[in-house]
Amino acid sequence: MKSFEEKRKETAERLAIPVERLPHHIAIIMDGNGRWAVKKGLPRVAGHQQGGKTVERISQYCVNIGIEHLTLYSFSAENWKRPKQEVDFLMSLYTRYLADFRPNLMKNNVKLLHLGKLDNLPAELQKELTRTIQETSGNNGMTFSIALNYSGRDEIIDAVKKLAQQCKNGKLNIDDINENCVNQNLYQPQLPEPDLLIRTANERRVSNFLLWQISYTEFYVCKKFWPDFTEKDLDKAIIDFAQRERRFGNINAAGTFSSKI
Repeated sequence: MKSFEEKRKETAERLAIPVERLPHHIAIIMDGNGRWAVKKGLPRVAGHQQGGKTVERISQYCVNIGIEHLTLYSFSAENWKRPKQEVDFLMSLYTRYLADFRPNLMKNNVKLLHLGKLDNLPAELQKELTRTIQETSGNNGMTFSIALNYSGRDEIIDAVKKLAQQCKNGKLNIDDINENCVNQNLYQPQLPEPDLLIRTANERRVSNFLLWQISYTEFYVCKKFWPDFTEKDLDKAIIDFAQRERRFGNINAAGTFSSKI
């Protein structure tokens, strides 16, 4: 199995960009499943089924090209407001996909992480999610994080509560609270901040996703609905990202380049 370095070098050469400009962590807001289905005269659930197939393709592609971290916004805490029939279908779909996808995660040495709250997910989904996390915990390839029943605001609130409890217990001085303290109390503190955030369906909002982590993340909007998103679309996003001048608040330009593609 090729190393991250080998995969990234091959990807950089293929896309004609410097290897150091490849993103390490890509986050995606997968939007437009329902609209994709309606546009084709299909029930909305058909769009979610097709979107699941896109998840399989894109996650495998990220493994192949040397992306270390992939985080997908699958179901937000606000999505519980959708019609019960659609929500029930989604919960069943996630449960089946986790069971079916687990062998592929093991084959590709991928570690699964969960962002969000488990407690109000269906019991069978909790079981499959927990099992997949446990079985892939020893893998050291790409980290595949699924934001399921996730809210960026809730994540920050939960981190604040943990810090407050630490102060109450005398384990932390309030004057010592800093960014690192907050980072260490997020749902998955080991995850680096995303370099690139992609949103499909031509939507231009963050929708309560990784609010703390995306302070300096580069945004890329794709007009396609998520079921139509392809590996070539991901390549375009990566090339666009590589051409950005990332200064992180500094005034010194890091330099730009133009891809041959």
